[in-house]
Amino acid sequence: VQLVESGGGLVQAGESLTLSCTASGFTPRINSAGWYRQAPGKQRELVATISEDANYADSVKGRFTISRDNTKKTAYLQVNSLKPEDTAVYYCNLEGSDFLGRPFNSWGQGTQVTVSS
Repeated sequence: VQLVESGGGLVQAGESLTLSCTASGFTPRINSAGWYRQAPGKQRELVATISEDANYADSVKGRFTISRDNTKKTAYLQVNSLKPEDTAVYYCNLEGSDFLGRPFNSWGQGTQVTVSS
């Protein structure tokens, strides 16, 4: 299952973006989704995950919201009140099963979010 990410961009501090991650293929079922980010010179870090419940890194709590829509085969990350330290490449990860019930665990290609002060 391939994932296509979109929604990144260059914004000013305080602004918002909606990141999307859509799975291709025949009616994949999404069991869980996660968003990660990697800033230059830093390790990739977990931002948010959702399966039954949503969980967030402390640095984004109250500003970011993760969601998923199985009918659209898409996971979202709403990012509000952006700060320059949120600048990074954001990657999505989806786990689920395809129409034959075969499990998949796929990563998106990454989308750049740049926040200017």
